[in-house]
Amino acid sequence: MKTPSPIPLPVTRSLHRLGLGVSLARRRRHLSQQDLAERIGTSVITIRRMEAGHPGIALQYFVRALQVFGELEKLNQLLDTSQDSIGLTLMDEKLPRRIRKSKSNTETGAF
Repeated sequence: MKTPSPIPLPVTRSLHRLGLGVSLARRRRHLSQQDLAERIGTSVITIRRMEAGHPGIALQYFVRALQVFGELEKLNQLLDTSQDSIGLTLMDEKLPRRIRKSKSNTETGAF
């Protein structure tokens, strides 16, 4: 059985910041941890772990929290492929240098 690799420090920091953001958003909306847990269908312990940035929390709970906070659209913008500058650059590097006109098929009239 393969042991999981250690979590990189930048990932740990991001999870911690995400957890703090959930905590702040919850408190700004005057929701208790119990209230949030009920609204997203989990336990208070999961909320506490989520707010602490624990890496084992299922993504669905963060997504449900975003929905409760009215911020779900921000998640949809995270990997907007039309804004993926690295991916677009890599695709552009593989574009052909020349485009040759294809031979037309005179029998069918297709190009």
